[in-house]
Amino acid sequence: MKNTLRLLALSLAATALIAGCAKKDDKSAAAPAAAGTDASLQTDAQKFGYAIGVDLGKSLQPVKDDTDVAALKAGLDDAFAGNAPKMDDAAREEIKNTVAKKMQERQLKDREEQASKNKEEGAKFLEDNGKRDGVKTTASGLEYEVITEGKGPHPKATDTVTVNYKGSLISGEEFDSSYARGQPVSFPLNNVIPGWTEGVQLMTPGSKYKFYIPSELGYGERGAGVKIGPNQVLVFEVELLSIGEPKGDKDAK
Repeated sequence: MKNTLRLLALSLAATALIAGCAKKDDKSAAAPAAAGTDASLQTDAQKFGYAIGVDLGKSLQPVKDDTDVAALKAGLDDAFAGNAPKMDDAAREEIKNTVAKKMQERQLKDREEQASKNKEEGAKFLEDNGKRDGVKTTASGLEYEVITEGKGPHPKATDTVTVNYKGSLISGEEFDSSYARGQPVSFPLNNVIPGWTEGVQLMTPGSKYKFYIPSELGYGERGAGVKIGPNQVLVFEVELLSIGEPKGDKDAK
């Protein structure tokens, strides 16, 4: 609900910016163009009005299916003209809360459907992937294959490791890569998702493994950020560079 109300607040802020910047006595401003017609963009006022309109339109994209553009324009016209609003403060607040609740319910339903779809697709992927030559499966369900085998000790869960990695979804879409950033990363091994904590302990310095991480060993139903949805299987290529705290400026932080 907070995110939904924030979207509505952003659109209101944009509207307030328009009203605050508009001058009733600015005779250089052209009359508002009718919906569906091309606005002239000759004067600064026209260009500024169009620029703010684009910003407002973008801010309203998440609620465009719940927004009547003609009514939106009528509200702007009344505010610009100083007319009494056709809805009082209480009524306006009530409808904003009603729409916010509807949006939240839709988002929750969409997320539940996505979680169910991801879980089904992930289970099928892991079942098929686990049958491939070279792929091993641990007791937890983590699947991995060795690309390059290194030498030396295995890290413990309490160790700090330095790695290069690339993460993607089973669709092949990449969501993160230290290679792309041009810098390895270092972190305590017990401070990451369980699939990483378990998998990297199988490695030795110089090794490069590919991990197929079930959602329950990843981010589970909550997902992570925009790109990792609920119940998604994650695929990581991981290169273990060293064990222990990095030394010197050349090492990852």
